[in-house]
Amino acid sequence: MIGKLKGTIEEIGEDYVLVDVHGVCYVAHCSARTLSRIGSAGEAVVLFIETYVREDQFRLFGFQTALEREWFRLLQIVQGVGAKVALAILSTLTPSELANAIALQDKTAISRAPGVGPKVAVRILTELKSKAPAFSGDMSGSIGLKQELGEGVAAAPVADAVSALTNLGYSRDQAASAVAAALKTAGEGADSAKLIRLGLKELAR
Repeated sequence: MIGKLKGTIEEIGEDYVLVDVHGVCYVAHCSARTLSRIGSAGEAVVLFIETYVREDQFRLFGFQTALEREWFRLLQIVQGVGAKVALAILSTLTPSELANAIALQDKTAISRAPGVGPKVAVRILTELKSKAPAFSGDMSGSIGLKQELGEGVAAAPVADAVSALTNLGYSRDQAASAVAAALKTAGEGADSAKLIRLGLKELAR
């Protein structure tokens, strides 16, 4: 099985990159986000690879990070999500944004991906809810609070602060991240006014 490719970009197509590894060219199917960030023809590239072997096909899927590859695998345990839909989701949301959307139970964010209807979005939110913290990457510090908000069990000052920041025009994800940072400074007993004030400072950075 191929786990990683290190080589030179030979060609970039609509949904794939052709990687030259010492004269052997591999086709790796990638998300639009990955394709937009790996560089251009002639440049060096490193891709984490998920290998699919079926009776009628052998396909490689390439990812810029190991975390993105893990999400690709994880998404496909949900009924109705195959490789194509998983790539569409990862083209629309970064791994951290995906973890945040699941923690916050944000169906709208998940549904922005092509091919993801309301039923599939709900299944993703439901079936991956317990797994999101382990795959939240650099957002792991705030994922617990976001899950509490998503489940409606967050402390009143926290929920009120997030609501206030959301009403000021920030996204729920931005507001929740700012309040999570504010909690670290203010402590668990802080009231909503203090969390809002500190949250605004975080958002202004």
